[in-house]
Amino acid sequence: MKLIGRNGSGPAAAPDTGTRAQDADEARRGLPAQRSNGPESLVRISAQQLLDAVGRYPAAVDGAPVDEADDGDAVEAASFESALAAREQAALESRHRASADGGDPGAASQLGALLLRRGDLEDAEPYLRSAAAAGLRAAANNLGVLLHQRGHRAEAAQWWRQAAVAGSAPAAHALGLQLRDQGEEEAAEYWLHFAAEHGHPLGAYALGDLMEHRRDVRAERWFKVSADAGHREAAYRLARMREAAGDKETAETWYRTAAARSHARAALRLGVLLEERGELDEAARWYRQSAQNGEPRAACALGFLLRDAGDVTAAAEWWQEAAEAGDGNAANALGALHAGRGEAAAAERWYRAALDAGDHNGAFNLGLLCAAAGREAQAEQWYRRAAYAGHREACNALAVVLLQRGDESGAEPWFSKAAESGSVDGAFNLGVLHAGRGELPQAHEWYARAAAEGHGEAALQLAVVQEQRGNPVGALERYRQAAAAGSAEGAFRLAAVLERRGEAEAEHWYAVAAEADHRRAQVRMGVRAAERGELQAAERWYRRAAEAGSRSAAFNLGLLLARQDCEAEAMLWYTRAADAGHGRAALRLALLALRRGEPVQAENWCRRAAEYGPAEVAERAGRLLGALDSELSA
Repeated sequence: MKLIGRNGSGPAAAPDTGTRAQDADEARRGLPAQRSNGPESLVRISAQQLLDAVGRYPAAVDGAPVDEADDGDAVEAASFESALAAREQAALESRHRASADGGDPGAASQLGALLLRRGDLEDAEPYLRSAAAAGLRAAANNLGVLLHQRGHRAEAAQWWRQAAVAGSAPAAHALGLQLRDQGEEEAAEYWLHFAAEHGHPLGAYALGDLMEHRRDVRAERWFKVSADAGHREAAYRLARMREAAGDKETAETWYRTAAARSHARAALRLGVLLEERGELDEAARWYRQSAQNGEPRAACALGFLLRDAGDVTAAAEWWQEAAEAGDGNAANALGALHAGRGEAAAAERWYRAALDAGDHNGAFNLGLLCAAAGREAQAEQWYRRAAYAGHREACNALAVVLLQRGDESGAEPWFSKAAESGSVDGAFNLGVLHAGRGELPQAHEWYARAAAEGHGEAALQLAVVQEQRGNPVGALERYRQAAAAGSAEGAFRLAAVLERRGEAEAEHWYAVAAEADHRRAQVRMGVRAAERGELQAAERWYRRAAEAGSRSAAFNLGLLLARQDCEAEAMLWYTRAADAGHGRAALRLALLALRRGEPVQAENWCRRAAEYGPAEVAERAGRLLGALDSELSA
């Protein structure tokens, strides 16, 4: 079982919560204060009047002398403009206040809006009330905003309704949101529709949000209206809808629109789409933008891209940033990185961080870490914790632990849970469990399910069944499936079937199995090379298999070396083969001993050859023993 660092399927898979909340900046923006429709004139003062009021700046700025010819123009521009703006704002407020106190409802509305934006709710309220009472819809909307901020939701709704009836789109939007929050969705839809139809982007977005919640297909239309007006969350939501519908091309367009407006999740999803089609450089660019805008999943995804490109150091930095922001996937990746380096303590720390972040891969990986360290009891506890949380591979691992200690009845339900949850290994192991009981139909059913998901050993079992039933075509097909899924035994058996049929393709599959350290396949590669006179290749394959413990390879290597006049080394390999129970090697050693005039040694090897077999070897060894007995008796 491998450590889990990246979930899914993959690609990478990068995940997405699909949250339906507004962007943070839009949430902070709240309900807008609406200004009256009338033009406003600003009271302007001269630069000299301003300087007389605030005083001149020192003759030097940051220690640099000022050219006397520049006079007051050397004052920092930003400070001058700030002071000028403050003075103009104060003059404007004074003008509005004077007019409002004189009974001008328009001035009262504008003054109330100014004070509301500044956060001076107590001073703003009387002016907004007087203007709203005079019928100004902007004042009624802004009074609703003020009352909503103070927690007077019912009265706020009354003023918003008044403003909305008078044609205020912002008021209709605010009223629709409040009605939606109260569960009055039909009324909410009416007012949000009003706001959207009157060109209010937030109203169109909220209407789309409401409709999507109710699975109304019209949601897409209103998200598009809002997105066209510059609403980045609407663009993102529209992209998600198009992607879910399988229209990735349109989805990408809207993801780009939202990402260009610094929408972090849109940049993440855009990166995922680009990574899926192999455009890794651009994917990394969008992941980086998303990560820099606070999306930890993008930092995690960028880490995987960098790791795959060979830059493990940079990958670890991004994973750490994501993990410290609460991304469990990144914490698991860091844990796997440290585990691969043998740094068990650091790996355990990050796996625990992943678990704390709610990622149950962390518990499973802690189980693997403990099992590798021989801490079986702790491993079982972690597997059990992950299994109860629904981690399918942990279910399988826990079942294996239970089965290994003889608890078959305890293992079976966990194998079943793993298999039913989609664990390919769980399905295969459940097949093994049924086969061990002689329940072959059930075993074959689970093998078939595992094989359908690409499990090579399951396909191999099915191939053997087909061969036993006398179905060579079915067996060949299953052997191919097993070999293609990485089963070395499947590749070897496929090669053997093809060789019996005289097909040249056989050597390819022998080579595949041999490269996967299948010893019998390595011996076959050696034999075929030797038959072609390729002695170096034959020796290489024989040595590789013999050093891995193959007695046939050791015997064949001895024969090859003997033909090359390397009898001393050949004797070593004959001896190794004979000690492993190879009859022909023992008989060969007996003959060599006779040639050297060592009849006692020859007798010992003959007896072992007769014991090991096969029949023809035992027969020859018996004849040789008879001759030796006669010679020794004489």
